Amino acid sequence: MAKRTFSSFEIFLIFLLVITTGITVALLSLLFITSGTIENHTGFPSTQGPPATQSPPATQGSAAPQNSTPSRGPTTTQASPTPSTPEPTLFQNFSGYHIGVGRADCTGQVSDINLMGYAKTGQYARGILTRLYSRAFIMAEPDGSNRIVFVSIDIGMVSQRLRLEVLSRLQNKYGSLYRRDNVILSGTHTHSGPAGYFQYTTFVIASEGFSNRTFEYMVTGIVESIEIAHKNMKPGKIFINKGTVDGAQINRSPTSYLWNPQSERARYSSNTDKEMVLLKMVDLNGEELGLISWFAIHPVSMKNTNHLVNSDNVGYASYLFEQEKNKGYLPGEGPYVAAFASSNLGDVSPNVLGPQCTNTGESCDNANSSCPIGGPSMCVAMGPGQDMFESTQIIGRIIYDKAKELYESASQEVTGPLASAHQWVNMTDVTVWLNSTHTVKTCKPALGYSFAAGTIDGFGTVSFTQGMTEGDSFWDTLRDQVLGKPSEEIKECHKPKPVLLQTGELLNPHPWHPDIVDVQIVTLGFLAITAIPGEFTTMSGRRLRQAVREAQRYEAASTIYGPHTLSAYIQLFRVLAKAIATDTVANLSSGPKPPFFEELMSPLIPNIVDRAPEGTTFGDVLLPANTIYRVGEVVEVTFVGANPKNSAENRTHQTFLTVEKYEATSATWQIMHNDASWETRFYWHKGSLGLSNATIQWHIPDTAQPGTYRIKYFGHSRKQDLLKPAVLLSFESTPSVFEVQVTWFKKERNQQVL
Repeated sequence: MAKRTFSSFEIFLIFLLVITTGITVALLSLLFITSGTIENHTGFPSTQGPPATQSPPATQGSAAPQNSTPSRGPTTTQASPTPSTPEPTLFQNFSGYHIGVGRADCTGQVSDINLMGYAKTGQYARGILTRLYSRAFIMAEPDGSNRIVFVSIDIGMVSQRLRLEVLSRLQNKYGSLYRRDNVILSGTHTHSGPAGYFQYTTFVIASEGFSNRTFEYMVTGIVESIEIAHKNMKPGKIFINKGTVDGAQINRSPTSYLWNPQSERARYSSNTDKEMVLLKMVDLNGEELGLISWFAIHPVSMKNTNHLVNSDNVGYASYLFEQEKNKGYLPGEGPYVAAFASSNLGDVSPNVLGPQCTNTGESCDNANSSCPIGGPSMCVAMGPGQDMFESTQIIGRIIYDKAKELYESASQEVTGPLASAHQWVNMTDVTVWLNSTHTVKTCKPALGYSFAAGTIDGFGTVSFTQGMTEGDSFWDTLRDQVLGKPSEEIKECHKPKPVLLQTGELLNPHPWHPDIVDVQIVTLGFLAITAIPGEFTTMSGRRLRQAVREAQRYEAASTIYGPHTLSAYIQLFRVLAKAIATDTVANLSSGPKPPFFEELMSPLIPNIVDRAPEGTTFGDVLLPANTIYRVGEVVEVTFVGANPKNSAENRTHQTFLTVEKYEATSATWQIMHNDASWETRFYWHKGSLGLSNATIQWHIPDTAQPGTYRIKYFGHSRKQDLLKPAVLLSFESTPSVFEVQVTWFKKERNQQVL
């Protein structure tokens, strides 16, 4: 084998990696905070089953490692909680279900925090395109005896600590009404939401610390959405429909898909799941309440070059549906709730033009997703639009259009009892029966080389390519020197996957991956929803659905728990499904509960005092709007800014911006748009020594009416006097006023008219 040589650039990167690793290890050992409500993480939620959907991620090790300090559990949990909210009286004499829907803001920080999903260094949040929401749906039987809760959340994944903290607060308020078995929390898997709400070291490093302000913001929003749904429960009916969605997705790992048996592939017409499953909810008078839609697609229309917090393509579908049903309300307001939840999206991309070499334009749809010139870093999947914003809208509208069609024609009523089953499972020690005589076992967690390569939707680390089936002596040596050697046991267990990081054997400062995860099924009449602690691919989801169906009538580099991970999950879900089918859920063991860790690394980006340039104050206009704009143009105003993360602590203002129109008849300013509107963008430009600017854009839609408008900016500044604690002070800007004129054309003369 030829001796390996490195360019000066590669040598510099290696030196930088070693230095960064050393600093990280030191920080992980030294920089901690003690938090009363800390989280526990796992993979990201991915739900499957007849209507696959994503749900709570995996949790932690089955026992606290010797070098870690487990807490007694969520600090909010009480030994004998007394519900503070009385159960509303439910009308029982009807056919259907009690239905409640609710929506609440769970955006978190929009600055000084990594975006979660691509794990790209330097992809910090620097503003907001759309707010993130938690959308809750409660269904209860007429007598109220059984109920289930499904919550779809605009975040990358549901960390287990997030789930456990939510359940703890629900227990404090409602007692045993909402529990681990009947509450599903499902992340949409947007890659443009904030990170920082995890506990396991792998995710803490990717997040650059734990952000308690973001964690609290998310937990509060999720709980609030459930509370709203609880208060709004009324008798109603649920209808189901399903149909094929075309033009919105491709398989981003087609070579891997071909490794599935040909006989199995022959049963399906596509290498992606094109089916959308939709539930329509109405009250007994026919008043529309909401919908849940499941469709397999990665919310990665927004690339890893994006720095604006947003809910991506599925969030745009929710935006369109809710705006249509909640006419007269601002985004995020109104009674109707539309959730577009995740499914078996592991190998599904919305970038339908496929992978192309950005430097040559040729296809790089090959096993290694690599370009002849530039390698894997040049291979990027392209969306259908001119830029990522347009691609997000195009894919989101395709999803919305199909949902609207299915919604309007939904006629099959969902009937039958509600049931739920849940278990904690030590995924490192599951015995899997391959047949009646042969068994295999799962492994301690480990990540392979291809994991570090990323995907065609977002390139990973230098020198790694997709499809790597062998290790690399250089990176193996570097890993061994910095983190220690993986055991022969874990290497043997994970074969044929070459182990890059033996996360199941790394315990400092806390375990790098969870050992214990939870598996869960809820049934709504004839419909089963499975909550899976991972990111299932197309074929994995199909196999799981089939296994659950069978049980109801009486199964790669990120296979974290070894080559039999999928088989283990299928076996576990069969147990839950059979327990529901045979009414033996009460006989299921709850399993080993995961530990909690009270000491978590503080964010690497510190809090500093905000400063305004001399002679100005926060909110002053630096660059005003022009005096006149026309439909289709972009209004842009720049203000003296303060760090937006302050507003995740002090929530005096519910938006960073408003676009307001003057109404002469009432002599008042009416809010037309806020920062949840797709037409607005809020950019934060960080300077030095606490100085910053905020730029607000309004992309004037063709529905805008002519008149006088203004843009306002809202925020909070951090102030700290000598020897005193810091305080957050709210402010709002002086408005920037302008006129909007409408332009259109007379068809008969093609003459422009103002």
